[in-house]
Amino acid sequence: MDQERLERFVARRWDEEILPTLVDYIRIPNKSPAFDPDWAAHGYMDKAVALFESWARARLPELPGATLEVVRLPGRTPVILIEVPGTGAETVLLYGHLDKQPEMAGWAEGTGPWTPVLKDEKLFGRGGADDGYAMFGALTAIAALREQGVPHARSVILIEASEESSSRDLDAYVEHLAPRIGKPSLVICLDSGCGNYDQLWITTSLRGVAAATVTVRVLSEGVHSGDASGVVPSSFRLMRELLSRIENETTGAVRLDGLHVQVPAERIAQARVAAAALGKEVYAKFPFAGRTRPMSEDLVELVLNRTWRPQLAVTGMEGLPTPGNAGNVLLPFTTAKLSLRLPPTLDRARAEALLREALATDPPAGAEVTVDMSQGATGWNAPRLEPWLERSLERASQAAWGKPPAYMGEGGTIPFMGMLGEKFPQAQFVVTGVLGPHSNAHGPNEFLHIPTGKRLTRAVATVLADHRARG
Repeated sequence: MDQERLERFVARRWDEEILPTLVDYIRIPNKSPAFDPDWAAHGYMDKAVALFESWARARLPELPGATLEVVRLPGRTPVILIEVPGTGAETVLLYGHLDKQPEMAGWAEGTGPWTPVLKDEKLFGRGGADDGYAMFGALTAIAALREQGVPHARSVILIEASEESSSRDLDAYVEHLAPRIGKPSLVICLDSGCGNYDQLWITTSLRGVAAATVTVRVLSEGVHSGDASGVVPSSFRLMRELLSRIENETTGAVRLDGLHVQVPAERIAQARVAAAALGKEVYAKFPFAGRTRPMSEDLVELVLNRTWRPQLAVTGMEGLPTPGNAGNVLLPFTTAKLSLRLPPTLDRARAEALLREALATDPPAGAEVTVDMSQGATGWNAPRLEPWLERSLERASQAAWGKPPAYMGEGGTIPFMGMLGEKFPQAQFVVTGVLGPHSNAHGPNEFLHIPTGKRLTRAVATVLADHRARG
């Protein structure tokens, strides 16, 4: 394959066709069902699907025999299924999603979640990088191969609309579409991150997640703090005591032994290489306030902390008035939303049972404690790369970036990967993405780094070509 010709084709497609469409897509507030229960009535998801469908259908003529269908199962978000015929007996599955996280506060002046802004080779706005670009990049990679007459295997592109809600609808679609998906020998997922924008990054593992909402109730109604404090225990203090059962509040280390796993030696070695490549960017990419320090000065330990070790985050609280409305009242209850990130190989059900037992057993001061588990996910650990794929990723990274690829786990969760790992245990996986330093997925000022999107599209084309060429 002519790499210079590939670069020109991809750059032109991105500049002239993909970016204008992503600008329109960012304007659509198609929040995932977990954040917009009335998504069907609001119609934003259908509007986003229609935009994607229109763009893709206009390009199917350059892929003879390709088909596109918007599949809708009753009561579920839709999926887009594109089938592109190829040569040989094998199938490649390419995955992305088009639902979005909610707005979040703190966007820079002139920007916003639904206000696309192009600046300094970045496209700001919700969803462009997570994960709106995926379908466009996948189709463009295949079209680039056709443009040069380079063979590729049959390719199935699956774009879902519930990923930010733990892919709650996807399993039903994978079962429903199983005869059309087939048994892929290669899965390419474009919904992950990159450690920097200087080379191809391959995600080797994903943490799972267990989510719980915990309420500590000490009173049936609030009472004057001058009257009750010292007699009635503070619900907030008891919540702190419960959380201390889970983590060491000084170090942040999770106390429950059953939530830890043995980190594979291969992943430790890859973490060392990744830490060396990233340097202080391992932590410097985060917007630390004041003199806040990272949890360790050892860069390898930080990489392992965010990829293979359990970590607890309190992501929401209820029962606490805002400071301006807080009177001298001892509060009747405190509620905390917990997000417990799990090691990739730890079973979610086991983790949830341990979490519930730690929080609900022997309530402090005999308080009323309730624990409601939310939908979580088991993590994923990639199978060992076959030699052809390892060579292909090296070629792809060198051709597009001029540097070798890097391998590192991600701290987030893509439920689809665990599901596919179980369904297709013989498949090879390429999990990658454009979410690099400061791109801030799920937060304010999310952006898509456009040069990385272009390079990644070229890398996908190279891998598809090598997959078919291996015979």
